[in-house]
Amino acid sequence: MFENLSDRFEKAFQRIRGEATITEANIAETAKEIRRALVEADVNYSVAKRFANRVKEAALGRDVLTAVKPGQLLVKITQEELAGFMGSAHQDLNLKGKPAVILMSGLQGSGKTTHTAKLALHLRSKHGKRPLLVACDVYRPAAIDQLEVMAKRVGADVFTQREQKNPVEIAQAALRHARSHGNDVVIVDTAGRLAVDEEMMDEIARIKQAVEPSETLFVVDAMTGQDAVRTAQAFHERIAFDGVILTKMDGDTRGGAALSIREETGKPVKFVGTGEKPEALEPFHPDRMAQRILGMGDVVTLVEKAQEQFDQESAKKLERKIRKNSFDFEDFLEQVQQVKKMGNVKDLLAMVPGMGKALRGVDIDDDAFKHIEAIIRSMTPDERKNPDKLNGSRKSRIARGSGRNVQEVNQLIKQFSEMKKMMKMMSAGGNRRGLSGMMSRPGLPGGMRMPR
Repeated sequence: MFENLSDRFEKAFQRIRGEATITEANIAETAKEIRRALVEADVNYSVAKRFANRVKEAALGRDVLTAVKPGQLLVKITQEELAGFMGSAHQDLNLKGKPAVILMSGLQGSGKTTHTAKLALHLRSKHGKRPLLVACDVYRPAAIDQLEVMAKRVGADVFTQREQKNPVEIAQAALRHARSHGNDVVIVDTAGRLAVDEEMMDEIARIKQAVEPSETLFVVDAMTGQDAVRTAQAFHERIAFDGVILTKMDGDTRGGAALSIREETGKPVKFVGTGEKPEALEPFHPDRMAQRILGMGDVVTLVEKAQEQFDQESAKKLERKIRKNSFDFEDFLEQVQQVKKMGNVKDLLAMVPGMGKALRGVDIDDDAFKHIEAIIRSMTPDERKNPDKLNGSRKSRIARGSGRNVQEVNQLIKQFSEMKKMMKMMSAGGNRRGLSGMMSRPGLPGGMRMPR
């Protein structure tokens, strides 16, 4: 995400880094390049101009002209202003109430129903909640079916009344159901339209009045650019939402909506959708996002993702195997599967400082690990536990079974052997994190390359 914007910012700062001295004139020129970068990212011109002026004023106010490394300081100032521009810090959901009620709003096609389920999974897995999804879209064909399917995928309860055509009464009945069945969060999926209209707004307003939500969220497709901002303004004027979920951020290389909505509506972006999987929902941290945009990486989010997948007990068990030099392909397969759960491979790599720039234009398949998994799964249980038994005939059989060639099988075995040696050295040297620590970093451990 934000690849084009990152490129433009990089060009703007390259110019000033090459200057022998920093002057008011070249600060002004850099501010102009920043404004152009934002406009190209689909940020409204007046908003982009205000932001560029803030950077310029902050730079002059911080005495950048006499700084030892003024170029670096200017990047830091831009990062601070960018974070403030998007809301400064992450704002959590307001989950007050028994049950807490979250009202989902947005246009048809924005991903509202899908993200209703994603939000349920987030609340269930990260906060220990027991959410109830409520189907109040009584107009769109198969909307109720879709919500039921998604609810099953994320392990959430769902409330439907297929014969009832009044969404207000459905929402009220769902509240009664939640109270009697122990659901502590109710997420109401409302109907959308292809464009903002009075009928839709009136219906959402009536539902909001009836259920008195503690949190009203506006779901919007980030790829619609400035249209997303205009739609957000229209919704906010009518129903006064509390926060925004930006969807399809994995496909949006401009990101103008993420940069503009907070400035234009005064309401924060609370989550971003980063893929199609139910787990692909990230809390929005403006400070971290600003770092990503400026190529500084996002180590904090990366570590958080790793911690979610690597529990302490598994890490200790793994460390014992490493110390005994008994780590095998079965263990490695388990670690690969845990890394896959962390999210999109390219997004993970981009969180490492400096890697975002290196990966621009590089296409990394979400299924980048599938060839490794195929090779390992083509081994017998005995071969996985005893890689030394893998002779020529066994390798040929594994290659045929995995649809790869013998050279790729040999490459994986060689790299696995090198990785084991390195892990043993790390363990002997007092590094107690073992593979769980290594796999907290994106990609494969030990410099292992993925077979093509």
